[in-house]
Amino acid sequence: MAVEEGGSTDQPAGLIARLRAEFREMPGLQLTSAQAARLFGIEASLCERVLEALVQEGVLGRGRDGRYGRL
Repeated sequence: MAVEEGGSTDQPAGLIARLRAEFREMPGLQLTSAQAARLFGIEASLCERVLEALVQEGVLGRGRDGRYGRL
C-alpha cells in the first residue's frame, strides 16, 4: 500500500478519507465492494468495512444491487 501525504493509507482512518475523497471527486461513481477493492487496491474485507463506515457517516449509500455511491 502506498504512502500518501499526511500518512499511511493502510490505516483505516486514512482509507476512509481516501475513499471519501475518491467518491467526492467522481460523483456518479457506483461500485460494489469487490469492484472498489480492485480499483483502490485494498483487501476485500477491509474495503467492505471502509465502505460501510462511509455509509454510517452518511457519505455513501448502498443500493439494492449492492453498489455503493454518493448520497
